Amino acid sequence: MLFRLQFIALRILILFFGISIVWVLILKFLPVWITPYMLSCKFNAFKEDEDTEIHQDWEPYENISKEVALAVVASEDQNFPKHWGFDFDQIYNAVTEKRKRARGASTISQQVAKNVFLWHGRSLIRKGLEAYFTILIEVIWDKERILEVYLNVAEMGKMTFGVEAASLRYYKKSAKKLSRYEAARIAAVLPNPIRFSIKNPSSYVNKRTGQIVRQMRALGGQKYIADL
Repeated sequence: MLFRLQFIALRILILFFGISIVWVLILKFLPVWITPYMLSCKFNAFKEDEDTEIHQDWEPYENISKEVALAVVASEDQNFPKHWGFDFDQIYNAVTEKRKRARGASTISQQVAKNVFLWHGRSLIRKGLEAYFTILIEVIWDKERILEVYLNVAEMGKMTFGVEAASLRYYKKSAKKLSRYEAARIAAVLPNPIRFSIKNPSSYVNKRTGQIVRQMRALGGQKYIADL
């Protein structure tokens, strides 16, 4: 009986690895129109009797202003072009710093793994799967593809996902035409796009926008992400 259970568990494990690898391979080429998190937001809106429409408009990387790409790297993950999915320096700082509020250390790659393939939560199982999918996309995709997917699926407002949808809703123009300051404001709300607003920025968002603009300049501008 024990041998049979071990055999079944091994088959399930092999099947999981096979499906996950094929899944990541397919999404290397196809647009990501929907994610588990988008579906959960839609379900929660339905339960609360709110508008369930999801605003998301996939755009390829070349049709998105590189100021936006630079802004999210500057604000969320400045070592993105250099690391292999995990920024261990930031993880160490997050663990060792004494702060009232826990500091986030997730890279853009980790956020893509979580948003595209998993559910949101704090369980060890979810974190383990996040690490696994982070490694997969770092191996199978390139950095430009990871950033392209992030820019298209990241939550940027209530029921609003991706920079094109956010730009059309809040700036009334395509993401390809965003200025540096407009791009920085989008990046400024990413830590909590429900609490913070692109359309009606608080003093905190305006302050953070200015900080991101200075960080973008300090990184050397768009050339910092030119060779992803």
